[in-house]
Amino acid sequence: MKLLKVLVLWLLFSWGMADGAHAREIIDMAGRTVTVPDVIRKAYAPSPYGAYMMYSVAPEKLAGLMFPLKDEDKKYLHPSIHNLPLIGGLSGEGMRSNIEVLIKMKPDVIVIWAGKKNPFNQKSEEILNKLNIPYVYATVDTLDDYPAAYTFFGKLMGKEEQAAKQGAYTRKTLHDVEATIQKIPNSRRPRVYYAEGVDGLSTECDDSIHVQLLKLAGDVDVHRCHTSNHKGFEKISLEQIIMYNPDVIVAQEKVFFDKVRAEPAWRNVKAVRDGRVYLVPHAPFNWFDRPPSFMRILGLRWLMNSLYPKEYPLDMVKETRDFYHLFLGVTLSTDDAKQVLNLK
Repeated sequence: MKLLKVLVLWLLFSWGMADGAHAREIIDMAGRTVTVPDVIRKAYAPSPYGAYMMYSVAPEKLAGLMFPLKDEDKKYLHPSIHNLPLIGGLSGEGMRSNIEVLIKMKPDVIVIWAGKKNPFNQKSEEILNKLNIPYVYATVDTLDDYPAAYTFFGKLMGKEEQAAKQGAYTRKTLHDVEATIQKIPNSRRPRVYYAEGVDGLSTECDDSIHVQLLKLAGDVDVHRCHTSNHKGFEKISLEQIIMYNPDVIVAQEKVFFDKVRAEPAWRNVKAVRDGRVYLVPHAPFNWFDRPPSFMRILGLRWLMNSLYPKEYPLDMVKETRDFYHLFLGVTLSTDDAKQVLNLK
């Protein structure tokens, strides 16, 4: 009965698409020529990476959400998404119900976020082809690929001017960071431990996508190894951290950040003794990782300012307000920005 209902919805959606819709061709980032409606009214990306970037370009055109929104984060998000339905991904458990919600929302296009080397997934394409909804690929590996992705998203969504500004901001960030790092010898770059988990005893190898910002900020991750899996969360002992004796700790969890300075064992770590433990801002999306989204553009500026305050001086309150206006479509007060930055 459930499958029949989904099939009926799919047929209705297909008939609606065929009813006089104007079309255009677009070349996606995987090189495929795809026919899409001339004007995209609604779109969906069934992955966090694509969904967040799509939000930054055209929040009013999102068909639904990947994750439920937290009430406390809504003031940092465009009002148009506050009451959108939860769709989630198109694979794994709950796939059938997710597809049913997706079809009800009638998106004009689906955006698949994929790696550049092997973007195509046969299983996913079998599902997508049955939906009769055009889909395009956005192929992105690192933050360096984001300017090109913004150009593509801008063209797809009819938001070229907005996306051009975002791409320019991203390029300038990467350029300025690289220029700054080139002037700082290795001996003056702080050694950084990235603390994950409420106990701070999970981290990432230096080659992980989850610590790309540390690579860009001078390749400063103390945990040198080959990542064992895409999820990361490499376990580490406090004894090993004491041996590393990092100059700086970047903490993901507020629970850990709030308690680490009072923990006697952690006082043996230079970063704790020197008061150089920094909590990653999270609202409304993580600035550093999990998922590694467009927020890392601002996160990179924040990290550089934290690690190199003299060489990379910034008014982070102003920077946060400007970024949220350009990328999130909201206007923050000074107090709001300070709250996001964990300054109050």
